[in-house]
Amino acid sequence: MASLQQTCPCGSGATYDACCGRFHRGAALPVSPEELMRARYAAYAVGETDYVFRTWHPRTRPDDLSPDLSPDPDLEWTGLEILDSGEDWVEFVASWSRSGTPGSMHERSRFEQRGKRWVYVDGEVS
Repeated sequence: MASLQQTCPCGSGATYDACCGRFHRGAALPVSPEELMRARYAAYAVGETDYVFRTWHPRTRPDDLSPDLSPDPDLEWTGLEILDSGEDWVEFVASWSRSGTPGSMHERSRFEQRGKRWVYVDGEVS
């Protein structure tokens, strides 16, 4: 779990508590796909895997998220770059380091609004 006063892993520059932490603890809902994307990235980074599960569209969410969401002590999420976004999509690059070896993932994610909540539908990795 992240310290509430540390800088948010999503790259906004705000504290975790003022940024994605409020979404993770249920005090607020993301108002756009980009906010949800940032919150989901931060959830991976701080180990809030329940949040990732809760914000995944039930139609596309796997029944069992492990091993995808199992904490990996050798994996550190190191940065998020939002490349572009639209009404219901976000294109981003997420960076990590596993056992000291850097890596990244480039994805264009799709989102859908269900009631007042944005949820992740799926993504195209390139």
